[in-house]
Amino acid sequence: MSRITLWGRANSANVQKTMWALEELGLAYEHVPLGGSYKGLDDPAYRALNPNGLVPTLQDGDLTVWESHATVRYLAAAYGAGTLWPGDARVRALADQWTDWTATTYQPAWIKVFWSVVRTPVEQYDPVDIADALAATARCLAILDRQLETTAYLASGTLTYADIAAGVSLYRWFTMDIERPETPHVALWYTRLAERPAFRKAVMVSYQELVGRLAF
Repeated sequence: MSRITLWGRANSANVQKTMWALEELGLAYEHVPLGGSYKGLDDPAYRALNPNGLVPTLQDGDLTVWESHATVRYLAAAYGAGTLWPGDARVRALADQWTDWTATTYQPAWIKVFWSVVRTPVEQYDPVDIADALAATARCLAILDRQLETTAYLASGTLTYADIAAGVSLYRWFTMDIERPETPHVALWYTRLAERPAFRKAVMVSYQELVGRLAF
């Protein structure tokens, strides 16, 4: 098996997706903390791997992949056939649907909440921005809640890469000091995910370092 390396700080939600997939699949890997308080994003050697200067970056042998959802899909396809990577093309289509929807709709909403109420210093709070972000996230969570009323996980009855893409949000969502809408099926989904050792290790990570900090 190729040597796998993951670059990125452990308190980055996008890095957590890749790490969660690695842990779910039981893969050995080297983790190189990078970004945030670790700095290093502008290092020429790192920029040669990831020209965007963002995290995560995943290297598996001579393959380098960046963009969190691309890394998760790759790991699922390469190492998770029949588990994270469903064998049924119809189930994979649903997993892709939810993964892409997370990237275009859900993550921008919940990340804006996180930046507005966690990363932003209290004295700089914008109540209108916070309310708009919460409303957008609530609309997304209502969609998730309806889906999870009929299935234990987003694409099927078992965990797929779609749950990693979307589910990484839940630890922050349920621990932020905000008013949350009632989403009982999302709450049950979070409970199921929190029972998984890989989720606890990769996602249930303190974000205290990020509180009130717009930049490093």
